[in-house]
Amino acid sequence: MTDPIADYLTRLRNGISAKHRVVEVPASNLKKEITKILFEKGYILNYKFVEDGPQGTIKVALKYDPVNKVNAIKKLIRISSPGLRKYTGYKDMPRVINGLGIAIISTSKGVMTDKEAAELKIGGEVLCYVY
Repeated sequence: MTDPIADYLTRLRNGISAKHRVVEVPASNLKKEITKILFEKGYILNYKFVEDGPQGTIKVALKYDPVNKVNAIKKLIRISSPGLRKYTGYKDMPRVINGLGIAIISTSKGVMTDKEAAELKIGGEVLCYVY
């Protein structure tokens, strides 16, 4: 697999379009950090790290509106890829839907949202947009 983050986002997108409650994804430290951010910002209902075998899995419970059955995540867009990395400084931090969405940034201080990175005045690699 050449791009595990794109695979992670695609599994979430496919689970949303198929109206699944839980999606299982092969684990990595970067995927765990992205999952924690999605949970903190309210895009997913819950998550669980399962240690089975050498790699383990992440079980992600998707969040739906109980009345309209609409998912909390409208779009997941991969920005930086292994063939074309996209970096940004803290002054040029991307604004996703005028601040309503989040950009997940991989920085030297760890994985965080665009707002947190701008507060700490550090830039990094733009992994994805979520809204």
